[in-house]
Amino acid sequence: MKIDEIKRVLSDFSLFRELNDFELSKITDIAIAREWKKQSHVFLQGDPLENVYFINDGKIKIYKSDINGREQIVAIAKKGEMFPHVGFFRKGDYPAYAEVLEPSTLIAVPISKFESVLIENPELCIKVFKVLGEKIVDLQNRLEEQILNNTYEQIVKLLIRLAQKHGKELEDGTILLRSEFTNKDLANMIGTTRETISRTLTKMKKDELIEVDDEGNMIVDIEILVEEINLI
Repeated sequence: MKIDEIKRVLSDFSLFRELNDFELSKITDIAIAREWKKQSHVFLQGDPLENVYFINDGKIKIYKSDINGREQIVAIAKKGEMFPHVGFFRKGDYPAYAEVLEPSTLIAVPISKFESVLIENPELCIKVFKVLGEKIVDLQNRLEEQILNNTYEQIVKLLIRLAQKHGKELEDGTILLRSEFTNKDLANMIGTTRETISRTLTKMKKDELIEVDDEGNMIVDIEILVEEINLI
């Protein structure tokens, strides 16, 4: 990917959208574009924290692993998103794994050089804080769900969140959620078991809260799911 193309890609990210050409060039000058194969790892938990990545194409799974090898999915990042957010203003190691779910093109920005650019551009620094603030709110909401909600409520809220972020709106207003997430993936997102996810989804299909097409894609109506939460 040429420098001009990297600049064009980065200019579409909300973080950089209002920068002028000169300011954006400072970011582009330190950025490196690279393609990643499916099932490869961008970094491993415990690796030295060196880069922040911006996704031009593809999908990345961010997950943590405990001493027993149990996986906890933190996020599924896609085109237009950056990761890891802890890369800013933090020293040390990557706190999670980043696995490539589909062939991806990422733009890496070295943290040490990026921090120098931030110091020179206070307005960009403010934008970074806003992005971090949004991520903190999202994580707080998810933590509250785990503390305050039972497993069924967590699963319903997870489906709402995935539909909003990864779904495709159909003509009738429902959302098509493609079968890219296995029951194990869903379980790992909220810290439950695959069997619990399977039983719950079967019950939700029986109760006509969700539909599943012939290809295994899920069709959901967010309003119906929200109403289900409110009735509990």
